[in-house]
Amino acid sequence: MSFLSDVRKIFRENIRDYGMFIALGVIWLIFAITTDGLFISSRNLVNLVNQTGYIAVLAVGMTLVIVIRHIDLSVGFLAGFLGAVAAIAMVSWNLPVWVVIPLIMVFGIIAGLVTSFLVAVLGIPAFVATLAGWLGYRGALQLVTRATGTIIIPNEAFNALGNGFIPDFPGLTFWPEIHKATLFLGLISIILYVSSAIRSRQKRGNDHIDNLPLPIFIFQLVFFSALIGGGSWILAGYQGFDRGQAVIVLVVVLAYDFIARRTVLGRHIYAVGGNPEAAELVVSVSRKSPMSSLALWACSALSGMLFAARTRSARRQPQPA
Repeated sequence: MSFLSDVRKIFRENIRDYGMFIALGVIWLIFAITTDGLFISSRNLVNLVNQTGYIAVLAVGMTLVIVIRHIDLSVGFLAGFLGAVAAIAMVSWNLPVWVVIPLIMVFGIIAGLVTSFLVAVLGIPAFVATLAGWLGYRGALQLVTRATGTIIIPNEAFNALGNGFIPDFPGLTFWPEIHKATLFLGLISIILYVSSAIRSRQKRGNDHIDNLPLPIFIFQLVFFSALIGGGSWILAGYQGFDRGQAVIVLVVVLAYDFIARRTVLGRHIYAVGGNPEAAELVVSVSRKSPMSSLALWACSALSGMLFAARTRSARRQPQPA
């Protein structure tokens, strides 16, 4: 009974955190039932995961901006505009891919610095400044694509960023219908998750911070490991992850995790987000705002290129892949 009592207590204390996960689970269950299981089929889930890679990059980039109590409404059309510029650079300017990719990343940072100047130096609220950017980049996207409406990208090296799947292990003939490389990645993910959770628990114990009761902690490890393993098994039933987007999203997530957890900048950003007035006594709040947005603008450029690569084109209005 103590286990169930601990579960109820933790659930009550963290209902706001768990609420969205419960809602997501209910939504998935409803769609799975109403589509006779088609929604959670291997092919559909693989398509869903691979089609949202560019959105995941934007979402990860937005994390530190939201932590510091800001918002950026312009990133969607900024991504679309920079994707169109990448297409023009390859089609009209005849630039090679290895020049286009860093060039677009620099363009993204420069565009973001303009917005940062309005917010950090002129004191314009981020909502207003980024709303203006949203309108400006939308107009810029219309302008650069007005001649054709759609710019077809013939460069296969660039298009490989958003298309194709991670190759399976050669020579393994058992389970021919299962993508073994995806299962291997799922196993690695479980190992990394469990080791990270155990290290975090040990660190909290060394710092004399309350931890979850051991039975609840073990249940948590088993539950989330089962989710990762089950998801990997379903994805392995088709063709696995997109080789370009999966690798890029993983790199972006790891980079942001390192910045947030292991750097002084990350700690300062969380301090400013927690209490700006108190943080002002220790760090420069006005300088942390553009620093937290710097990676977001780079992620906007990367997201725009991923979208353009997946659709093999640049369009007037960004549409789901």
